[in-house]
Amino acid sequence: MTTLLFVHDSAAGHDTGPGHPERAARARAVAAALDAPDVRGLERREPPEAGREALERVHSRDYVDVVLGNMPERGYVRFDADTVASPGTKEAALRAAGAATAAVDALMAGEADTAFCAMRPPGHHAEPARAMGFCFFNSVAVGAAHARAVHGVGRVAVVDFDVHHGNGTQAVFWDEPDVLFASTHQMPLYPGTGAERECGAHGQVVNAPLPPGADGGAFRRRFEERVLPAVEAFRPDLVLLSAGFDAHRADPLAQLELDAADFTWATRQLLAAARRHAGGRLAAVLEGGYDLDALEECVGAHVGALAGA
Repeated sequence: MTTLLFVHDSAAGHDTGPGHPERAARARAVAAALDAPDVRGLERREPPEAGREALERVHSRDYVDVVLGNMPERGYVRFDADTVASPGTKEAALRAAGAATAAVDALMAGEADTAFCAMRPPGHHAEPARAMGFCFFNSVAVGAAHARAVHGVGRVAVVDFDVHHGNGTQAVFWDEPDVLFASTHQMPLYPGTGAERECGAHGQVVNAPLPPGADGGAFRRRFEERVLPAVEAFRPDLVLLSAGFDAHRADPLAQLELDAADFTWATRQLLAAARRHAGGRLAAVLEGGYDLDALEECVGAHVGALAGA
């Protein structure tokens, strides 16, 4: 199995200011994970900056103008209470979205089976016309829309196991019958969306919320009961994964009790589904994960699973 890594120094150049959990040290923790012996030899590629055409398949033109036009040359700009931009944010956010499109291009060209986009800021909270939850552009949604528009991919499954519900991805694809969005997440928790009754305009949104304190066994049961059957029934031509690791028991922003083995298990389950339906094509995009030691451990385990370890 061939796995590509999309990495760039700009991921560490996005500065959110003192005390912010989505900090540049996260990029260093991810880099340390990718320097582990079992994944160090994987091919690395530099992600391009996403162009406006790619962004505007997901976000409104006015919103893209607002985001790009308000990036600071010095200091900080707050798009909301949690979403902070610095002079390095523009490049990082554009390359994070560009990593998703480049990963899709590589998989569709047969250059790799799987890919991991090791970029920040995260993206799954960004709605079509709203930055929120540390997110500016919805990278995984940009990748899914790119797959359909550029490569003619018929059916894309987007799975999200970040502890926070991917409200932005759900909003983008709410009325898109050929994109499945399936999510496990803690509830109640920010952003307050993701109830089971939220099913999309065509029944193609599948939410599997977990209560605070749920452990890996509960996570795996919900994944087996709701997420995996939905993916199987959908029979996607491409699988994309919002890979957030903040459901780990050590994470400071939530109250689930998962460990690295649970993320590895979920990754392998999705890989098996991708092999059955999508020619093995699966690209993962980094989302959350705010305990640095847990993030390093989980990214290493996840990428190892993508590479067949």
